[in-house]
Amino acid sequence: MTALELKRVAVSLGGTPILRGCDLAVGAGGFVGLIGPNGAGKTTLLRAASALLSVDAGQVSLDGMPLSSLPPRQRARRLGYLPQAPAAHWPMTVDRLVALGRMPHLEPWRRPSDGDAAAIEQALRDADVADLRHRVFHTLSGGERVRAMLARVLAGEPDVLLADEPLASLDPYHQFQVIALLRRLADAGHAVLAVLHDLTLAARFCHRLALLDDGRIVADGVPADVLSADNLRRVYRISAWIDGADENLRIVPRATVGADGEGAA
Repeated sequence: MTALELKRVAVSLGGTPILRGCDLAVGAGGFVGLIGPNGAGKTTLLRAASALLSVDAGQVSLDGMPLSSLPPRQRARRLGYLPQAPAAHWPMTVDRLVALGRMPHLEPWRRPSDGDAAAIEQALRDADVADLRHRVFHTLSGGERVRAMLARVLAGEPDVLLADEPLASLDPYHQFQVIALLRRLADAGHAVLAVLHDLTLAARFCHRLALLDDGRIVADGVPADVLSADNLRRVYRISAWIDGADENLRIVPRATVGADGEGAA
C-alpha cells in the first residue's frame, strides 16, 4: 500500500524552479533511496514531502489524503523528518532531546507513560546513543549529533520516515549501522525515504532508487537498473566500475566525464 505519494510536485524558491513535476511513491514496507548530484533538488523534495515547504503545483498525500489537510499533530505522529546537519538551539542532554520525539503522542499536561519511556529507550539503543544520554547535545561530534537527532525521530515511532543524508558525518561503522536500521524499519512495515550519496550502500540496502536531476526524477526502479553506466555518465558525469548484482552491486567511480561524454579526469 502506498503511504506517501508525490504527484506532479513543483516547487520554486526565490523565483527559481527547483522541482519540476516530480512523481514519487513510497509504500509501507519500502525503503527508497533518493539519489542525484548536488543541487538536483533532493532536500527540497524531502521538505515538500514533509509539508515543510508549500508546493507551487501538484500534491503530496499520505495514505491518499492530502498532507496539507491533516492537522499538524496527526501529521507529526505519522511522519518523521531528519534534516541535514540537525541542530538544537538550547543546551539539552541527549535523553531529554530524544524524549521530545514523543511530544505528538502526549496529551496536554499528561506525564509520559511507561510506553513512552520504552519508545525513548528503544530509540536511544537503535541509534547507538544510549551511552551518550547524559551528554549535552552541543558537546557531541557531528556524527553523534546526527545519531541523537535520528533517535529523536525514532522515538516518535512514525509510519513514514524521511531522512536527509542520514549517513553524513558518520564513520563507516555507524554508516552501516544506520542504513541497516533504516532497512529493518522498512522491512517491519514503515515507509522510508532517504537522501543518500554512497551509491554502493544505497544499492545494497534500498528496495528502490529514485534518481533526481535538475528537479526531475529521471529514473525510478531497482538499484541495478537505476545505477546504469548511462545514468552515471549522463547525470553524475562519471564513468564507473559496476560489479555484481542486486544487493551485491558495487559502484566505484573511475573518472569524471565532460559534457561531450568524453573522459575529463
